[in-house]
Amino acid sequence: MIYERVALIGLGLIASSMAHAMRRGGLAGEIVGYARTAETREVAREIGLCDRVVDTAREAAEGADLVVLCVPVGAMGAVAEEIAPVLKPGATLSDVGSVKRAVIEAVGPHVPAGVHFIPAHPLAGTEYSGPRSGFATLFDNRWCILVPQGADRQATERLAQLWRGMGANVDEMDADHHDLVLAVVSHTPHLIAYTMVGVADHLEQVSNSEVIKYSASGFRDFTRIAASDPTMWRDVFLTNRDATLDILGRFTEELFTLQRAIRMGDGAHLHAYFTKTRAIRRGIVEAGQDTAAPDFGRVPGPAA
Repeated sequence: MIYERVALIGLGLIASSMAHAMRRGGLAGEIVGYARTAETREVAREIGLCDRVVDTAREAAEGADLVVLCVPVGAMGAVAEEIAPVLKPGATLSDVGSVKRAVIEAVGPHVPAGVHFIPAHPLAGTEYSGPRSGFATLFDNRWCILVPQGADRQATERLAQLWRGMGANVDEMDADHHDLVLAVVSHTPHLIAYTMVGVADHLEQVSNSEVIKYSASGFRDFTRIAASDPTMWRDVFLTNRDATLDILGRFTEELFTLQRAIRMGDGAHLHAYFTKTRAIRRGIVEAGQDTAAPDFGRVPGPAA
C-alpha cells in the first residue's frame, strides 16, 4: 500500500481506471470518490467503484493522503479553492489534466502550506467517458508525466511509485515543455480529427449514410478521436492556446508543401515524405505504444 486514503474528484474514465488499477495493485487503503452530478455518484455507488462515494468535494478530500483532481481543466481552480481548507499537512494534491501550465496557474494559489502539489498527466485514454468506462489495464505500459516544479522529492517519488504500481512508465517534465509536446502528440491531432469530421458533415456531395457506410477506410479513426469528451477538449484548446496554435501553424505549412507536391505531380517528394512518416509509425509500435495488429488491435469498447 502506498497511500492510506486516496480521494478521486471527478469519476470519469481516468479516475475510474485509477480506482480499478489501485485495487488491482493493492495501492490504497481506502478510495473515496466524488462527482459533480448526483447521477454519476449514484452509478459509481451502484458499481462499487470506490470504497465510499460522497456528495461534496470537500468531504472527499478531508483526511486524504492523496487528492487527485480528475475534472476538466477549466474547473480545477474552483475545486482546488473549495477543498483547500480541508487538505491535511503532508498530503499530496495532484491532477490528470492534459495541460499543465494552466493547471498550475489555476490551482497553485489555493494550495495550503505543507501540502505537496505535484501536477501529473497520464497519457492514456479512450473515447469513452463516465464511471463505467474505466478498466484496470488502461495505464499499462503507457506514460505518466509528472511536473514536480520543485516539489518535495520524497512526495514526488511516492506519487511516481503509485503510477508505476498502476502499470505506467513515469517521466518528469517542465510544464511549458509538456504543453508543447502534448500539442504535437495529442492536442493538434484531436483538432484535426474534429475538423475532418466537420468537413464531411458539411460536404453536400457526400451523404451521411455514405460517410457511415464507407468509414472503415481511415475516416473511422478520425471519428473515434473526435468522439472524445467535448468539455474536456474545449478546455484543453482554451488553456493550451499558444502551443496548439504554434503546432497548427507548422501543420498548415507542411500541408501546403504536400498540396504543392500533389499539384505539381512530384511523386518523389510524396514517396519520401510518406516513407519518413511510416517509419515514425513503426517506431510507435516498436515502443509498445500501439500494435501492428489488424484494426490496430482495437476491440469494441463499453457503451458510451
